[in-house]
Amino acid sequence: MAFNRQDLDRCLNPRVVAVVGDKRPNYMWLRNMSTFVGKVYSVQIDPNEIPGIEALGIPNYPSLMDIPDGVDFVVCAVPREIAPRIVADCVKKKVGGVSLFTSGFAETDTEKGRQLQESITRIAKEGGLNLIGPNCMGLYNPLVGVRMGGGGELHTGEAGSVSFLSQSGNHGVTFCSVGAMHGIKIRLGISYGNAAVLDSPDYLDYLAQDEATRIIGIYLEGPKDGRRFVDSLRPLVGKKPVVIWKGGQTVEGARAVASHTGSLAHSMAVWETVFKQFGVIRADSLDDTVDIIKGLLFLKKATGDRVGLIGATGGQSVVITDSFAKAGLKVPVLGKASLDELSTFFNIVGGSYKNPLDVSNTFRSVEIGVRLLDILDRDPNVDAICMETSAGLLGGRRDVKFASDLFKALGEFRERSSKPFLTVVTAGTMEAQAVALREALAEQKIPAYPTFQRAAGALRRIVDYYQFVESLSQKV
Repeated sequence: MAFNRQDLDRCLNPRVVAVVGDKRPNYMWLRNMSTFVGKVYSVQIDPNEIPGIEALGIPNYPSLMDIPDGVDFVVCAVPREIAPRIVADCVKKKVGGVSLFTSGFAETDTEKGRQLQESITRIAKEGGLNLIGPNCMGLYNPLVGVRMGGGGELHTGEAGSVSFLSQSGNHGVTFCSVGAMHGIKIRLGISYGNAAVLDSPDYLDYLAQDEATRIIGIYLEGPKDGRRFVDSLRPLVGKKPVVIWKGGQTVEGARAVASHTGSLAHSMAVWETVFKQFGVIRADSLDDTVDIIKGLLFLKKATGDRVGLIGATGGQSVVITDSFAKAGLKVPVLGKASLDELSTFFNIVGGSYKNPLDVSNTFRSVEIGVRLLDILDRDPNVDAICMETSAGLLGGRRDVKFASDLFKALGEFRERSSKPFLTVVTAGTMEAQAVALREALAEQKIPAYPTFQRAAGALRRIVDYYQFVESLSQKV
């Protein structure tokens, strides 16, 4: 079934929501809708549950058909045997779409589970109904205040430009919540589980035309139609970056995929060919996905692979250089004009400035730090800049204003520089302080990484992506 875009718009950007089958102990779905800016209705026939629902101030009805308004989005949390009846009511009610939290379908690899999934699929397709799931956490739309199941702490009220698709409910919720700590604001988050009706190509087709979505991330176990997935990637090539975290990369992982969402896992060799052909950025973990997407969000366009590095100490300068070189990036000696200027004020006792800059005895003020960055910004041998800051060193300063003044100055540098600028905040024994510092940098739209290796890995893949896009324009 080709999705109905008008109805899918209603589903993903709803004004009226109905929750079917929510119950104690905490009425998770109805409480998740406490931030929803539209109307919320409940459908529940269990007399033991209705008083608790009404205590939440939510009107309850015995069926979808009894709700007086048209319904844009339905959350279905009923036992699997009842799910076909609810899906049929959604068709009759002409809702925009339904998300089935209910599990126990084809992923169980049982005759009963397969039959029930075939039943809901047939009813939805024959009725032209947009069905998300089953076996999923559903929809996150922060602008209208709809939150995924298990995502009660997800931010609402402000939309971002990143949309994230996930066959895993946990990965979907976790990316959206962890991403917020890194400054990644979500446009849409969709957990789609078994993909009985709407699959990854449908969502890609939708997001390709969604003007608010600039970057697409996916946790993917396997589409039902590989050719159709490839066809859905084509319109995105060179227009919107697509970051795919592929689950089931090994034989053992493929077996786990089959029991998780009932998906088929193709060999990674096939996927790597697809990624290369369409400029997809490959991620291998949640951390990878977050690292790459925040770099895409905050970095200026990065097409060059020569990096100017600033290390907090001599030992760290060695390690940061090794990390970027191992990632396939170059760490060139700076140009003569840069070296001449650095020689006029750089303290070479315990430090060096050819690249990397070991600033252990030189970086004594915000002004010096900015001057170092400006030198790297002007240097013709440098395409991108990475600066280490240390939670231990910043935390040990008596001047508590230093970090905030520094980060403000770094934000101003990022704005005026034409080069990609990223940071690494090393923690030592001060992890909590390092996390807070990284969040403060994210507020300045500066990507901050916890290790040199993660910073280098993210930059390498982002450079590869922009080089791919640049190569497309040269072919035209």
